[in-house]
Amino acid sequence: MITKYGYTTLGAVALFSFLLIAIGIFVTNPYLKYILIVLGIFCLGFTLNFFRDPERKSPEGDNLILSPADGKIISIIETYDDEYLKSDCYKISIFMSPLNVHVNRIPISGRIEYLKYYPGKYLVAFEEKSSVNNERMSIGVNSKFGKIKFVQIAGFIARRIVTDLKIDQDVKAGERFGMIKFGSRVDVFLPKNSKIKVNLRQKVYAGETILATIEN
Repeated sequence: MITKYGYTTLGAVALFSFLLIAIGIFVTNPYLKYILIVLGIFCLGFTLNFFRDPERKSPEGDNLILSPADGKIISIIETYDDEYLKSDCYKISIFMSPLNVHVNRIPISGRIEYLKYYPGKYLVAFEEKSSVNNERMSIGVNSKFGKIKFVQIAGFIARRIVTDLKIDQDVKAGERFGMIKFGSRVDVFLPKNSKIKVNLRQKVYAGETILATIEN
């Protein structure tokens, strides 16, 4: 399955790839022919792989905080969020390589209370300062267990954040809500009564991996 967020990009890349292959077929130089055909196939294959959108089955439980992204846990810290939670909290950072599935999913059921887009730089996403310096979209959800914030952060390659949400929208854990194109990062801010269930360098999967539970 290919995500709807990639149709335009995929169409442009497909046209470019077929053009390269067509030119390669008629080129007489065997080396140039090989390069053009292989490059066309590679561009199309890479783009199809990037915009793949597999079905996921989310675990049940209202107090579960699911991973909003595929990738690797690169940071788990205690911090203070002065933007939405307005309290001490945990921050879990997930790095998404260009080879990961890049469709993002809602981490917990609730209502969208906060959306704010920040223009910015395109530092490598695994750098901690990318959380505050890079282009990003902050999203706040008010669940029945408290407030959760998650942030889509553009990386060095990523140049487009897609967020298909609006204020006062009711959302369900595991639902697709957008993506970050071509390598990026997602930060998740959790209340201090959360119990972390993941470890550093652990691989996580959007809508399936449990990042934490919120304890009453």
